Amino acid sequence: MYRTHTCGELRISNVGQEVTLAGWVQRVRKMGSLNFIDLRDRYGITQLVADEHNKEVNELVEKMGREWVIQAKGTVVERQSKNTKIETGEIEIALTDVKVLNAAVTPPFTIEENTDGGEELRAQYRYLDLRRAPLKRALELRHKMAHEVRNYLSNIGFMEIETPYLIKSTPEGARDFVVPSRMNPGEFYALPQSPQTFKQLLMVAGYDKYFQIVRCFRDEDLRADRQPEFTQIDCEMSFVEREDILNTFEGLAKSLFKNVLGKEIEGQFPRISYADAMEYYGSDKPDIRFGMKMNTVTSMLQGNGFSVFDQAEYIGAIVAEGCASYTRKQLDELTEWVKRPQVGAKGLVYIKLGADGIKSSIDKFYTAEQLQAVAEKIGAKEGDLILILSGDKKKMQGALGTLRLEMGNRLGLRDNSVYAPLWVCDFPLLEWDDETQRFYAMHHPFTAPKPEDMEKFFSNRKEDLEQVNANAYDFVLNGTEVGGGSIRIHDSKIQERMFEVLGFSKEDAEYRFGFIINAFKYGAPPHGGIAFGFDRFCSLFGGQETIRDYIAFPKNNMGRDVMLDAPSLIDNAQMEELFLVSTAKREEK
Repeated sequence: MYRTHTCGELRISNVGQEVTLAGWVQRVRKMGSLNFIDLRDRYGITQLVADEHNKEVNELVEKMGREWVIQAKGTVVERQSKNTKIETGEIEIALTDVKVLNAAVTPPFTIEENTDGGEELRAQYRYLDLRRAPLKRALELRHKMAHEVRNYLSNIGFMEIETPYLIKSTPEGARDFVVPSRMNPGEFYALPQSPQTFKQLLMVAGYDKYFQIVRCFRDEDLRADRQPEFTQIDCEMSFVEREDILNTFEGLAKSLFKNVLGKEIEGQFPRISYADAMEYYGSDKPDIRFGMKMNTVTSMLQGNGFSVFDQAEYIGAIVAEGCASYTRKQLDELTEWVKRPQVGAKGLVYIKLGADGIKSSIDKFYTAEQLQAVAEKIGAKEGDLILILSGDKKKMQGALGTLRLEMGNRLGLRDNSVYAPLWVCDFPLLEWDDETQRFYAMHHPFTAPKPEDMEKFFSNRKEDLEQVNANAYDFVLNGTEVGGGSIRIHDSKIQERMFEVLGFSKEDAEYRFGFIINAFKYGAPPHGGIAFGFDRFCSLFGGQETIRDYIAFPKNNMGRDVMLDAPSLIDNAQMEELFLVSTAKREEK
């Protein structure tokens, strides 16, 4: 045995014991005649001390550098100067022997809580970055959440069943990653964007409660909360309605909050429709940790000769409480902020409800009484600031929703230690694209229309199809979509109609999805499910916006693994074996 204890477990009760530790040298410090070593492993840090009488040990200690791997033997003694910041801070190890297991070169950045290494450098040396305490805590949290998910679902009758990674390409949504087949020249597998069709086939097969913590792959443009390969908590149930699924997975979320974070979430999670989410929050993933709901004030502000408002399809307002003291400079800065392309507004109108009366950027078009009436309708009071955007309804709802979040940030209302989950339901089933002149599935082609909209679903009128709602739902946490699912189509005729609406020919639908259409003909039960973005879930529980720290070996924004230097070219022999020819120019390295 290289060690009798870890570097995180010794306490004052262990004083007098002979112990052996092993780990990495965090730092070496010389204080008078004594040499001190901070020894680190996954479990913590323990201080070692070598006194002047042990010449052999001291000579070795003085040669040591950061991140050397050593074995240390000695006696547990009480520290004279205790460190209350670490759990082992009451003791230290009086060294009797030290053995170097592996000398190390000096790392390119410090292995500390707050490091001096930049993001790219730390990604290149990810195995070193993973030694740092923040990443260790992130991966420990991920492990704990995965363990809790498995326990909860297994205890209520779910089976964990693996599905294939090498599947058929069914492009609808993000791009597939494809894998050439050597044994089937010119043909390709695809890596799954999700196990959607397989979990539905498992329902057809009679496995009425399925789950999997599964890797998925999507070849799409990346950002902080996206990776080309990511992990889902994938779930499906048979003989259920929407409420059954929401209640089951609300239970899972509550279990995670309680057993991972120690937070009790009482009562049922709020549930709002997609239409209300857009109306009051300007987003289908609203952050409800704070109020500041959007208000439609179109009818109150049109018809007074202010052409910007008179020509607008939509006029919306939010109330920033206690912000009537904003200066002209602050308001000008906010106006420029909403004009950014990411927001897309052409300007900003304000109404200040100060102690000295109402002031507004549209004073010359409206009386104080008219502006006061607007304030009363939307619940603004003295000391508040009303911010107004106008224009195209869909665009300005989104812009006002973005402004709401920005004001929430500026006013400190988006506390990462506060959790506000909710369900968003009743999404549109279809989205019309003017450019391609066709409908696309809002979620995916296997989402069932709501039963009450079935007649419209079989209509040939575009206007009817646009009004069809999906029996779908998203789980939203703190303004982030964490999970989404739906009741699925289980009738082959309805599934065929869905492919027809999406513009697939019968032949194309049969080629791409014939296996599931045929499966439904053999007795498919009513079923539905949900998938949670596990990486996102972990990052939110850790109070972070980026998911990278919660993935052991993530990719960068270009989808590259800079540690492995992947993706990379393969040699011509491999290309020929796979019947491939590359048009990319090879660069000499």
